[in-house]
Amino acid sequence: MENNGIAEETPRQDIDENSPYTSLIKTYYQKLRENEKYYRLVLGIFYTAVSLISVLLIFVFLLFIVPGLKELNSGHKTVITNDPELKKDPGYKKQISLLNRDIQRLSRKYSTYTSGLSYIVINTTDNRFSLFKNKKLIREGSCSTGSYKKLLTAEGKSWTFKTPRGKFSIQNKRTNPYWHKPDWAFIEEGIPIPPKDSPLRWESGVLGDYAMDLGDSYMIHGTIYKRFLGMPVTHGCVRLNDEDLEAVYNTLNIGSKVYIF
Repeated sequence: MENNGIAEETPRQDIDENSPYTSLIKTYYQKLRENEKYYRLVLGIFYTAVSLISVLLIFVFLLFIVPGLKELNSGHKTVITNDPELKKDPGYKKQISLLNRDIQRLSRKYSTYTSGLSYIVINTTDNRFSLFKNKKLIREGSCSTGSYKKLLTAEGKSWTFKTPRGKFSIQNKRTNPYWHKPDWAFIEEGIPIPPKDSPLRWESGVLGDYAMDLGDSYMIHGTIYKRFLGMPVTHGCVRLNDEDLEAVYNTLNIGSKVYIF
């Protein structure tokens, strides 16, 4: 049949409800509805995914888009000016005077902590040390500090193995030091605790070539467990490797400050 130049309209093809694909979809849907537990699980996953995506979009909007819009709407930038009239203002002069006084006070305090003498700073969070001499950093590296583990006995005694924080000083320096083992050392090993004056209390070769006493049985010393340097594994002392320990021992004197934080 001629169409006389007029395009013949393509008839709309409705979805055939009897097609294999439609039947397959209906079958899966019916099975899903019949299994109530599985159906609820699928719905829960769907709603959870939608909620997470919504929260993420809101977070991105608040974090990036809103500040950008505020910046666009402000239409101006902060300009730092040197106003002679402001410097003449009594309130301004008073604030500047107070700031200068605080700076001088903090500078004096800083000088008392960092004198020309040598000192060491121990960071128990990162297990790092920094050695200073004449206010200059001359050496830094890894160390090991307290593990914060707790030892508890059946009798109720307990020890928490942490490195104390604060301002300390070198009280004594020793070469080829012996370790006087405390009670907890024997408890950890599961052996009887000997008397205080027993020769079994003394052990050599475990503190390295040097030891520096900080008081209350805490020390800076060497270690035979060098693979653990940089980790919190000690019973409270500060451990260094052989080279760092020798440098610290030769730099610090009795009375030198030790800052632990």
